[in-house]
Amino acid sequence: MKLENSFILFPGIGQKTEKKLWKDNIRHWDHLEDSSKHNKVQEHMEKARKNLKVNNSIYFDDKLPNKSLWRAYKNFEKDVTFFDIETTGLKPERNKTTTVSFYRNGESKTLIRGQNLTREKLENEIFESSMLVSFNGKRFDAPFLEKNFDLNIETPHIDLMYPCKRLGYSGGLKKIEKDLKIQRELEDIDGREAIKLWKKYENNGDEEALNKLVRYNQYDAENLQDLLEIVREKLIEKVADRPERFE
Repeated sequence: MKLENSFILFPGIGQKTEKKLWKDNIRHWDHLEDSSKHNKVQEHMEKARKNLKVNNSIYFDDKLPNKSLWRAYKNFEKDVTFFDIETTGLKPERNKTTTVSFYRNGESKTLIRGQNLTREKLENEIFESSMLVSFNGKRFDAPFLEKNFDLNIETPHIDLMYPCKRLGYSGGLKKIEKDLKIQRELEDIDGREAIKLWKKYENNGDEEALNKLVRYNQYDAENLQDLLEIVREKLIEKVADRPERFE
C-alpha cells in the first residue's frame, strides 16, 4: 500500500468510505479519477499528484491522519531516515545528547558529542530526510534534540511505538523486536549501560567503550527499518479486507 491507494487524505472521505471504495475495486487514484461520482475530490487529487511528483512529504504529513502516515513510507523510502539517540539521562534540561545515529538508504552515520555532533550537522541530516522514523522519538528523541540544540524539527515523523501499540505490541523496542523475531546484536546493552559506556569514554578516554556505544546506537536505528517493514505489512492486513490487492 502506497499513497496512491489512499483516499482518506481527500476531504469528505473517511475510513468507512475508503473501505467501501476498495471493496468496489477502486484501489488507486487512477480508479477514482475514472469515477464520475467523486468529481469533488479531483482538485485535491491533482494537488496530491503534484506534491508527490516533487517529493513534498510535508504536504502528506498535513493531509493524512497521524496514525496513517506509515502509508507514505514506500513513496519516500529512499530518503527516509531511521534515527536514535543516546543521552546522559532522561531530562533534556540537565542531561546531554551523547550520540545520534542516522540510517538512510542502507548507510549508517553517527554523530558524537565533542567530535561532530553539532546543530549544523543535525540540521543537515534532517534536511536530507523525507521522513523520520523512530521508536518513542516523538516523546523523547526529537524533543531532546530540540532542547539540546535549539532545533525545530518539522520533518514528517513516524514514531513506531504507536502503530506497535495499535497492533497489540507493548513494551520497549527490544521486547517488541523479540516478539517479532527481529535479530539484534549486543543484547547485553540497554540505556543504563549506554550511559556507563559514555562515562568510560568521557572520563577515561576509553575508545573501545565509545565504539561499543556507537555500534549499539546504530543497531537501534538500523533495526527500525526491519520493524517498520513488519509493522507496515501487519497494518495493511488490519485496514484492508484483502491486502493482496495492494501488492
